Formats: sequence, C-alpha cells, structure tokens
Amino acid sequence: MRAVLPFPDISPEIFSITVFGMEFALRWYALAYIVGILLGWRLVVRAARTPRLWRNERPVMTPNQIEDLLFWVILGVILGGRLGYVLFYQAGYYLSNPLRILQLWEGGMSFHGGAIGVILAAFLYTKRHSINTVSAGDLVSLGLAPGLFLGRVANFINAELWGRPTDLPWGVAFPTEAAQYCPDVAGICARHPSQLYEALLEGLVLGGILIWMAWRRGDLKREGLLMGTFLAGYGAARFIVEFVRQPDTQFITEGNPLGLALQTGGYGLTMGQLLCIPMMLVGALFILRARRTA
Repeated sequence: MRAVLPFPDISPEIFSITVFGMEFALRWYALAYIVGILLGWRLVVRAARTPRLWRNERPVMTPNQIEDLLFWVILGVILGGRLGYVLFYQAGYYLSNPLRILQLWEGGMSFHGGAIGVILAAFLYTKRHSINTVSAGDLVSLGLAPGLFLGRVANFINAELWGRPTDLPWGVAFPTEAAQYCPDVAGICARHPSQLYEALLEGLVLGGILIWMAWRRGDLKREGLLMGTFLAGYGAARFIVEFVRQPDTQFITEGNPLGLALQTGGYGLTMGQLLCIPMMLVGALFILRARRTA
C-alpha cells in the first residue's frame, strides 16, 4: 500500500473575534508576513550596527534610514506582489474584472512581482537619499529569508500551492477538493509538500548562506555579492521546486496537463521557471561584478 502522510489539523485562522456583527480573524499567513518582516528588519539593523562587516567600517545605512526604508519595502511587497500576480498569472481575468485587483483578501500574490516592487522601492529611496543602491540591496537581501521561510510554512498550513501527485513516502494528502482531484491516482491522492521544499531551500538554506557570507566571510564589503547570491540562489531553488509544484489551474488544459507556460514537443517551462531565468542571470552578473571589483 502506498504511504500517505495525513494533513495536520491546523486551522488557517489563529483566532477570530466579532465586533459589531463583523468578524475579524488573524490568519497564519498574515502573522507570517508580520513576523517575517520584523525578524528581517532586526537582522538588517544588527548588520548595520556592526561596523566590522563593512568596508572601512562604514555601514551603508543607519538604523533610522532602515526604518524609513521598511515602510517602502512593505508597500513594494504588497503592490508588486499583487500586480505581479495579476500580470503574470491571470491578466485576462483581471482585465475583464479590474475591480477584483483590489480584493487582496481573496488571495493571489506573486513573489517575483513582490521582488520587483521591493527593488523599485529601494532604488527610489536610495537615490533620493544619496545611498549606495547596490550595497543597500545587499543589506535588504540579508533580511528576506525569514519572511520567505514563514510565508511558505503558512502556505502549507493553508493547504495551498501544493505539489504534483507523488508516491514518495512523505507525500501529503491535502484536504481540499482540488488537491484530491487526481484522475490517474486510485484512492487518496498524495502530493509533494512543495511549500516545505521552498521553505527549506529559500528560507533556511539560502538565509543561512547569506548570514554566513555576511558575518563569517565579510562579504558585505564586496558590493553586490549578497544581492547577487540571493537573486541567483532564490531563482535556482524555485526553478528546481517548480518541477514538482502544481502549476496554476489556468495553465492546465487537456493538451497541456503539466501546465507549462512555454512548451515545445512535450517539454517546456512553467511560468515560475520562466520568471526565475532572468532572476538567476541578473544574480550571476552581480556576483561576477563583485568578484571583479573586490
């Protein structure tokens, strides 16, 4: 008999209260965003308060500047993540229903869109305040891993963004009707817990590498190296996980059961993989640039 891990009985809501007939709930996903941002902020501030990590012992930003930038980063995550999802994944639907773009509570955020939003916010802020943009990017990259890790764990708790069907012993039986729709599987459908794969690779592994580079190797002194490592590392991790991650339903058709956004002769790439390719290339360019100018 095929091994299947049962889905843990964890409610997506931590608690809810009713005020004047309206129900308000704190969800794990919202808490992941809040705690991830706070942890990332504290990590970045600690790096800025450690002069030995920086060239000539001069941090690129002060703690007060980091706090100011945090507001713009949060705005970039929300606006960029939402607009990225709209443009990259369901452009036709939202063009026909533009008012639904504002309905964030219905879900639908893109990491790649959020990354673009953060980059634009950081670029505008640093240029306005005459801060080295690339070194500031290194600092921001250092603080992204906690949010990535907690966000993917929250995706798992919400039973969303699960993987393709699998017969591996750690396959999880996600409880939703969509997750259990596996025409080629008899009985309970187990799927890759791709959210946890991403939490491990994008959060713990990549975050650990960046911390090691900053505190042990002194790589904050090499302008662009941490940012390049983050971009290339995240892109590679996501590209790999996409092979076992279930694509969005709008990409799946009878002639395209794997949900490939680009395919030729039965082979191709998912939308997530297509978006990761430029990310990896840009990251590689920053790494090469940092090594040449070291």
